[in-house]
Amino acid sequence: MSDSQGYPFRNPDLPLETRVNDLVSRLDLEEKINLMGQYQDGVPRLGVNPYKHGTEAAHGIAWLGEATFFPQPVGLACTWDEDLLRRVGEAIGTEARGFFRRDPAKNGLTLWAPTVDMERDPRWGRNEEAYGEDPILAGKLTAALSRGIQGDHPFYVRAVASLKHFIGNNNEVDRGECSVSIDPRNMREYYLKAFELPFKEGGALSMMTSYNSVNGVPANLNPQVNEVVKREWGMNGFVVSDAGDILGTVNDHKYFDNYKDAVVQSILSGIDSITDDHAVAKQAIRDGLADGSLTENDLDVALRNAFRVRFRLGEFDPDDRNPYAAIDESVICSPAHREVSLEAARKNVVLLKNEGSALPLDAKAVRKVAVVGPLADIVYRDWYSGTLPYAITPLAAIKAKLGGASGEAEVAYSSGNDRLKLAANGRFVATRPDGKLAATSDAPGEAETFELTDWGWRAHTIVAESTGKYVTTADDVHVTADSDEIFGWFTKEALLIDRAGEGKLNVAAWNNARIGIGEDGLLAVDPELAEERSSLGSPEERAAAAAAGAAKVTAVQFDTVTVTDGVREAAEAARGADAAIVFVGNHPLVNGKETIDRPDLTLPESQERLIREVYAANPNTIVVIVGSYPFAANWADEHVPAILYTSHAGPELGNAVADVLFGDYAPAGRLNMTWYRSADQLPDFMDYDIIKGERTYRYFQGDVLYPFGHGLTYSEFEYGDLELDRSGIGEGEQVVVRMKVRNAGPKAGEEVVQLYGRSGPSRVKRPLRQLLGFRRLALAAGESAVVEFKVSSYDLSFWDVTRDRWCLETGAWTLMAGRSSADVRSSAELAVSGEKVPPRDLRQVTAAVNYDDYEGVIVDECKEGGSSAAAVRDDAWIRFADAEFGEPGAAAGLAAASGKPSVSLFEARVSAAEGGTIELVSIDPASGAEAVVGTCPVPATGAAQAWRTVTCAAGPLAGRRDVALRLSAGVRISTFRFA
Repeated sequence: MSDSQGYPFRNPDLPLETRVNDLVSRLDLEEKINLMGQYQDGVPRLGVNPYKHGTEAAHGIAWLGEATFFPQPVGLACTWDEDLLRRVGEAIGTEARGFFRRDPAKNGLTLWAPTVDMERDPRWGRNEEAYGEDPILAGKLTAALSRGIQGDHPFYVRAVASLKHFIGNNNEVDRGECSVSIDPRNMREYYLKAFELPFKEGGALSMMTSYNSVNGVPANLNPQVNEVVKREWGMNGFVVSDAGDILGTVNDHKYFDNYKDAVVQSILSGIDSITDDHAVAKQAIRDGLADGSLTENDLDVALRNAFRVRFRLGEFDPDDRNPYAAIDESVICSPAHREVSLEAARKNVVLLKNEGSALPLDAKAVRKVAVVGPLADIVYRDWYSGTLPYAITPLAAIKAKLGGASGEAEVAYSSGNDRLKLAANGRFVATRPDGKLAATSDAPGEAETFELTDWGWRAHTIVAESTGKYVTTADDVHVTADSDEIFGWFTKEALLIDRAGEGKLNVAAWNNARIGIGEDGLLAVDPELAEERSSLGSPEERAAAAAAGAAKVTAVQFDTVTVTDGVREAAEAARGADAAIVFVGNHPLVNGKETIDRPDLTLPESQERLIREVYAANPNTIVVIVGSYPFAANWADEHVPAILYTSHAGPELGNAVADVLFGDYAPAGRLNMTWYRSADQLPDFMDYDIIKGERTYRYFQGDVLYPFGHGLTYSEFEYGDLELDRSGIGEGEQVVVRMKVRNAGPKAGEEVVQLYGRSGPSRVKRPLRQLLGFRRLALAAGESAVVEFKVSSYDLSFWDVTRDRWCLETGAWTLMAGRSSADVRSSAELAVSGEKVPPRDLRQVTAAVNYDDYEGVIVDECKEGGSSAAAVRDDAWIRFADAEFGEPGAAAGLAAASGKPSVSLFEARVSAAEGGTIELVSIDPASGAEAVVGTCPVPATGAAQAWRTVTCAAGPLAGRRDVALRLSAGVRISTFRFA
């Protein structure tokens, strides 16, 4: 029993900082240490309860049982609807309160959502978790979701939004050990911009750092956490590390060789809560306190940040003061939240193509509809989903839609999957009562019939028809038909199959271990070829698996007996139908997921074949892509009349799609990412420079399948002239942009009005177009509305690397409004009165990463502070444009007066483990003529982070010039100047 009620921190009428400081001051040192982890210990003597930071909530509360399930974030982003995102966030935050009431020690109120990472590459395995390739769209939508989660009370918060993952997290392979290279312009204008908005506009109170390193520094040590997020943006909450990442600084990044330094430096770098092995982290804190590398005040700073949020959750106040305290379990899966889920599922649907008004279908006119494909009669969840409380599949919804029509139409269904029997060594595979598969049957009639879904790139899932369950290798030894769904960190229902000739298959488990026959006749895993021996957690589990796996397993080649040719069956179902609807796409945990990036942009070849064969049987074919990312669906776009896209949208998926197909809801979703025609159009996957690499709609100049912002609907919308309330804009000013939009169609519908801008001639490479604002609005037939946007001078600024600040550049902008980034309906010119970037003065100390152009370098760490440009090949260079070196005669006159030769001095801070050179090149900006004006030897420094100053003579430099530094491989340069 606590006697803490009289303490100042218990007084809700005192200022928040007074209360926070009072509570932290009353903790002893060991209590402070025990509060630094994700699972914060209770302090009974002060009445502080145990508390858990971190409940997954990407699109609904995850892993705690049944909860309202919304479309994946990639689908929420396709709604382009800030108000909807706010209401989705409100539902998520409200259900978090319900779960908290159920078990406050287990179910915390700090939610690990939304994911703000920029999706510069659609091959990212976690594409479904984030909000697209544009920082304004992603930033605005995650700001709205954050506002909804946290609520609108001036003090109390419903729950807390923890933005993830800061920063530069857009690859899965090697994410825990790789470093991404991001130069200052890309960082400020793209990667940081997306996070800035949910902090500044959404008021998010927490953030999670990412697994990767950024410019050579692990993200949990990133100086931008303190410098930008906490100081510049004023984030007034706490920062949490990702699971296992602090110790990963040692184990994976090899950045430190001991846990003490990793934990201490993470705390000093702004990590306030450690999501890691608690015992190890706590001991590391004690070790840091003991040697003085960490102080008790450092812990106080972190704990004040965490407790500031806990106070605002109302933990230390009477319930009658907190408007969210009364929320109970009844809100979980409430009818009101189900309505929001259905609305979001409808709004996430994007009509990609609709040739000849193939859609909508008329439910009263059709007599037969074929519904085919592996995603037609299933609703999948992804890794960050709760348990589905119910599920309406597309097939069920279409049947219900047509069953209610006069004359009740026929619905023909086929999954398009093959059904077959397997045999090995002359014996057929059967399912035993315990679910294990055995090659023991002599008679085909006793053999199991399996349905195979081919997800492409070897991955298949298999259902045994006698059990209705998935085949899995859950214990990494036996092959069993007893899994209820495709789910798990290691997706063991995904089997890797190679076709070895007509009717013959080689089958391997999730980890590429061949499946064969054990001495007991049971199908078993041969561990010899496994890429990862076991995924089992406890030592006991691993020992049991190893013991079971020690039994001799003979790898076999399976013979198949086809029961049903799935594609042929689907084509027959489609033949003669009024419409054939083909459902294709991906499974959220196969071929692209956390830790696994996508192998390609295409649909699986089996699905492409299904589309082609169904279309050949019935040209009235509609393709519905249910997926977590963009697809290069080129053949379908060229041939099929209508194509829809939806994310894995949750239990209302079927209703939403059916409503769109039959015109009960007019689609208005817009793509949040460019759909490319081929992965060949993309730079190297690890290239994070969207400007030079010309990634995303902002810079890409090639032909795309569907542009960013694309989406059709069933009504025609007319745009009036773009009107500006002023013809020009200056620093600190804004312009109001208006246009009239009219629904010219015969039915009500929604439109997403998008405002883009394009800069005139500039000192730097500017986007071809960039999103400035968007608005989703509903209009009745014939109704008009005036849409208004406010564009500020900040929106038009770029990051000036010559002065390390934002710059509003004098010039002209074209503002463009339309239906997508490639469909402009109205435009206007805006004069911008700002400044002209002055010439560089390379006689001042210049950061090497503030280059204007480069080849063959990455941005890497400089442990002395800041970053360095590191050459990764011998012909590497960095270029600095428009440098002023003074009048030509000045240097010569000074030299003559002093009696010294007319040369300049080059000085640089460098490292090169094995030595190298820096070649100095003067470039005439008008002609492009180059002249080598010096070569600077770089002696071997012995290590990449062993820094020294080098100097060398440089030929005369005068007037306005560009300068390039050519670096040999292995040379790093952090700063330089010409003296």
